[in-house]
Amino acid sequence: MVWQQVYNPLGSMFLSTLVASVPVAVMLIGLGFLHLKAHIAAGAGLLAAILIAVLAYGMPTEMALKSALLGGLTGLMPIGWIVLNIIFLHQLTEQNGSFKVLQDSIAGITPDRRLQLLLIAFAFGAFFEGAAGFGTPVAVTAAILIGLGFSPLAASGLSLIANTAPVAYGALGTPVITLAKVHGYDLMAVSGMIGRQLPFFSVMVPFWLIWAFAGRRGMLQIWPAILVTGVSFAIPQYLVSNFIGPELVDVIAALSSMTCLVLFLRVWQPKEVWRSVTLKGKEEDSGEGHSLPPPVRHSTADVVRAWTPWIILTVFVFIWGLPSVKAFFNGLYAPSFPIDGLHQMVEKVAPVVRTPTKESAVYVFGLLSATGTGILAAALVGGFTMKYSLGQLVAAYGRTLFMVRFSLLTIVLMLGLGTLTRFSGLDTTLGLAFATTGVLYPFFGTLMGWLGVALTGSDTASNVLFGGMQKVAAEQLGLSPNLMGAANSSGGVMGKMIDAQSIVVASTATRWFDHEGDILRYVFFHSIALACLVGIFVTLQAYVWPFTTLVIK
Repeated sequence: MVWQQVYNPLGSMFLSTLVASVPVAVMLIGLGFLHLKAHIAAGAGLLAAILIAVLAYGMPTEMALKSALLGGLTGLMPIGWIVLNIIFLHQLTEQNGSFKVLQDSIAGITPDRRLQLLLIAFAFGAFFEGAAGFGTPVAVTAAILIGLGFSPLAASGLSLIANTAPVAYGALGTPVITLAKVHGYDLMAVSGMIGRQLPFFSVMVPFWLIWAFAGRRGMLQIWPAILVTGVSFAIPQYLVSNFIGPELVDVIAALSSMTCLVLFLRVWQPKEVWRSVTLKGKEEDSGEGHSLPPPVRHSTADVVRAWTPWIILTVFVFIWGLPSVKAFFNGLYAPSFPIDGLHQMVEKVAPVVRTPTKESAVYVFGLLSATGTGILAAALVGGFTMKYSLGQLVAAYGRTLFMVRFSLLTIVLMLGLGTLTRFSGLDTTLGLAFATTGVLYPFFGTLMGWLGVALTGSDTASNVLFGGMQKVAAEQLGLSPNLMGAANSSGGVMGKMIDAQSIVVASTATRWFDHEGDILRYVFFHSIALACLVGIFVTLQAYVWPFTTLVIK
């Protein structure tokens, strides 16, 4: 029997919204204030979601449990699979000493920690976001930063802040392509509209990143390099998104940014070298960050060998992200499993959709096409180039699996929570609360996108969740649907740094286990402040000249 979602189960939107927010509040309070272990906080949030979905929203218990199961499976594949294999690669490079050579080579470009942060967290991370997404950039950059000596809080928090501006076009444009396909937007129009919003923030985020790390004075000391980094990313981001398409926006912009920054640093270096590896004013929370000794000069051959595993990783991740390659692997092996009793049994209704729409609940075991499999293949190839034997690789993989076991459990529980809120309609209740704001809707509609990513951990999922609602609301208020569809995605990128799975990925990559609450407390202000700035910008686009000239109708 089909179950229709109910978005105001208590007869009062205020009370319904309050009840719908309880599961997320339980998890965030448990993490951020009660200092619970991440898997315990996630488990408590999931239990609260099941009780509210069943008792308040009237969802059949079996459907609620199966929704959580589907989310848990998704947590293992693809998210947990990425985390496990990137940590495996990092362990291999540490154990044979090549990571130390890599550290020295980066320090050879610049010993200044702020500039290393721009190069690794922002530019290099943007490339991995564009090529793979789904937690890969945070896992890679946080692991590299911790290896460079950054404190765990700095490596985790700053990787999350940096992984914002590229998110809308992540995984070869998947969020934008999905938004257009699922909700009937014109692909080039909505891609171009996002590309007229985010470039402003692509220039801002590097400044914000360095300010968060080194303070205002530390930021101003290297403003020319920050400007080069941001502008060389923003201009290609605008041009490619508006005139080519969404698929290669991040890849091209990231390569441009990395190249321009490295070339600029050949002719410019700051007068004062910043060697601190802890967040300014946060030394007491920083864990065991330490200043590294002056870098040792290595032979060209040694440097090439040290970078080889990461170059292999870059190539494999990019290849695995290509649609044609994914299609090929899926054609070889990608069994799908409709969740009996849930698939096509939950129906979304107005005002979220124009006509009742049944929700699919199919788990696709795309092992071959999963980004994590590409990372595993890269790690194995890299391991053999580092002269590991097969037995040594198997033993190292076992140790890595044991190391991240609780992180994988946390990801499973958090994805179970996010999927249950989607199928039960709890997240839609929260979204509808934003949609009642009238003339202020451009601002709050942007925050709806932020909420969607914070809940689901994915800009793609947020676009699927709220993209249709944004279109309907915009038409009712006389706004451009493309503007609000784009705002959902642009606002969503700022929610990426506080979504639970990203925080767990960061804590795992830095091996700062059981400190997810510290990371959450640190990044939350940055997330909400940047989301509000995006909301203000979208509001200006909606109502104020000359910003209205940027709107694609």
